[in-house]
Amino acid sequence: MKPITFTLIVFLCLSPLIASAQLTVSGQIIDGDNDEPLLFAQVALFEAGGDETITYTQSDENGNFNLGTESGTYDVKVFLIGYENKKIESLNVNEDRDLGKITLISEGKQLDEVVVQSNTIPMRTDVEGLVITPDQNLANVGGTLLDILRNTPSISVSDDGSISLRGSSGTNILINGRNSSLTQNLDQIPASAIEQIKVVNNPNARYDAEAEGGVINIILKRGEDMGTHGGAELTYGTRSRLNTGARFNHTTTKYNVYAGYNYRDWKGVSERSTFREVYEDNELLNQQGDNSDRRKNHNLNYGADYYFGKNILSYQGVYFTGKDAENNSLYSKMTDSETDDLLLQYVRQNNESETDDGYDNALIYERTFDDKNRELKISANNSYQNQYKTQNINIYRNASEATPENLNGREKALTDEKRYTSVIQADYIHPVNEKVKLEMGLKSTFRKFDNDYKYYQFSESTNDFVENTDISNHFLYKDQIHAAYFIYSRSGEKWDISLGTRAEQTLVEGLLYNTNELNEQDYLNLFPSVQALYKLNEENSLKFTYSRRIDRPTAWRLNPFPDITDSLSVRRGNPNLQPEMINSLEVGHMINMEKASLTTNLFYRHVDGVLDYITLVEDGISYQQPANLNTGEAYGLEFIGMADLTDWWNINGSVSLFQSKVDGSNIGEEFVSKGFSWNSKITTDFKLPHAFTLQLVGDYESPEVEAQGRDFARYGMDATLLKKLMDNKLQLSLSVRDVFNTRNFGGYNQSNDFYQEFRAEWESRIALFSARYNF
Repeated sequence: MKPITFTLIVFLCLSPLIASAQLTVSGQIIDGDNDEPLLFAQVALFEAGGDETITYTQSDENGNFNLGTESGTYDVKVFLIGYENKKIESLNVNEDRDLGKITLISEGKQLDEVVVQSNTIPMRTDVEGLVITPDQNLANVGGTLLDILRNTPSISVSDDGSISLRGSSGTNILINGRNSSLTQNLDQIPASAIEQIKVVNNPNARYDAEAEGGVINIILKRGEDMGTHGGAELTYGTRSRLNTGARFNHTTTKYNVYAGYNYRDWKGVSERSTFREVYEDNELLNQQGDNSDRRKNHNLNYGADYYFGKNILSYQGVYFTGKDAENNSLYSKMTDSETDDLLLQYVRQNNESETDDGYDNALIYERTFDDKNRELKISANNSYQNQYKTQNINIYRNASEATPENLNGREKALTDEKRYTSVIQADYIHPVNEKVKLEMGLKSTFRKFDNDYKYYQFSESTNDFVENTDISNHFLYKDQIHAAYFIYSRSGEKWDISLGTRAEQTLVEGLLYNTNELNEQDYLNLFPSVQALYKLNEENSLKFTYSRRIDRPTAWRLNPFPDITDSLSVRRGNPNLQPEMINSLEVGHMINMEKASLTTNLFYRHVDGVLDYITLVEDGISYQQPANLNTGEAYGLEFIGMADLTDWWNINGSVSLFQSKVDGSNIGEEFVSKGFSWNSKITTDFKLPHAFTLQLVGDYESPEVEAQGRDFARYGMDATLLKKLMDNKLQLSLSVRDVFNTRNFGGYNQSNDFYQEFRAEWESRIALFSARYNF
């Protein structure tokens, strides 16, 4: 009898709770345009007339939801990004209530939101450019931001990690729409932390005028779905490469908190070769270099949003720390081209260690209004990055092997580099009526770059390292950019048009401590922009964009002191550089069909005062340094297409073709160059039986024109096989990058005095196994 008595007592005690939880509120959320069910719509019960949340849930794949609650009177609210909020007031719940179909109406789209897209493809286009969703591209699993950009149309990534967009290296890279010091090292940011990438080829006055090629905006994950969600992932690959991380977010109608952590241990090896012939001196130089490196990174992104009334207060943060160890050996041999006599021979070993750490903190206030198209946003952020590098160099002169008995020179270098960026800005959008809106904003950016470089040589007489003050240098660069912009936009049945202008006051100060040289600049510029969209019909639209922009020389380009990692090939800056001024226009056509879309763009870019690297050879040493050339021009044609070919096969890709011309006749007639280039990137997915997916990614970049030569062609292919388990919560994948081992970099420079060629190859064919779990 005891078990029965105990059960009866428990039942009697819990019966009021059980009874109160018997009532349910259910329904289905559908799209008002096509009656299709909406997934992940947030449904919440509030106290009638109050702001206190009683319970909440989200709709399933069929748009259905089910809420358990007590008897009472409630307000029901439905939220979904991209749709107007829905509210059912004073719902009396004294029995199970089925609300039937609840229709959500899509918010009115403005000019910059008109898109061509496919739901199953990780890319869509709009009037400004491209939007990339990295999670849907399997080739990014276990990678970093640089891996995503390598797979992005119109973007090229060089062997040193620098970015170019449609053939231009002048790009403005943002994190969450903000300038940040963290963009100086994009390999620190894991792919799994990235929600979206926006590529704006021809930005309007809302964006900074800086950057010839355009804007790349990196949006980090923050979490938006109601409830608690998260995930974890692990990637392990050849050469014991490891990438692992976890993330979570908890969201209610009052607040949202989120965090993500990533640890990366990546190893690699590479080879580099250089050939140079100096005609007048009859010198032939051959160099071979071997390199191995290992990088360990910790990356943490975190934040919170608090909702009160019509206000949103947000904090967003990123912190990373890492350590890089690198060892390289350079074998150099110089001979006489006529007699084959040996002129110079040595081996140079460089053991390098580097520690990196940095952060980005932002505080954001947003005010919402009854009119969904009216917006006010104020933000302030501060970011910092510090790199401390130690180099220990052994030199084996007149030797072909690095043996202890051949060691006859030692050098040491210490680099302490700090970057600071602070930004304050305010943006306001005011709808005048249903067709007209005004945008305006203010922004101030403060940047500081502090590079302290110490160079030492070993002295036999003192048996110690002695600083060489002719090479050591301390360079401080500071700038301020104060901006204001105004945009007028009008939307009609056929035409959408946006006219804007941006004013930027620039203050620059560069101080070279060694010589006490101070370089100051102060200038004001206006940057107009035009965006227009003409809707031919529901499927077809034409677009036109124009903008004037600027590309200011970076601190690294301005620092005149040399990088002598290779004593025969030296890189140095130029403190007298002036900014580029760019005029860019684009005409395009977008067609959006049921299962396919195609965007075609014609673009033209004219640059005054082109910033480009030139190579000079003096006394057998090659010096590479930036200079302002007269003009540059580029025009071309770009195709971006997406298609669901069958239920199990889709494809997306791009082809860009462009003609480039560089006029550097102000330096010398030999610095005039022109040529045709093209590149293509294709991604295709195959849905296989038993929940398998096969993805192939291929890319090709033709030789590209430089002021004194060309880069060589680059191409490769990646393959990934994905298996989904546990209702898609668990994903297992096997990837092989650079399947045919063809990816490498190379190029040549030439003038009337010399010809120089280089090639770089690294271990690009690697295999990776990844597991990802989401809840």
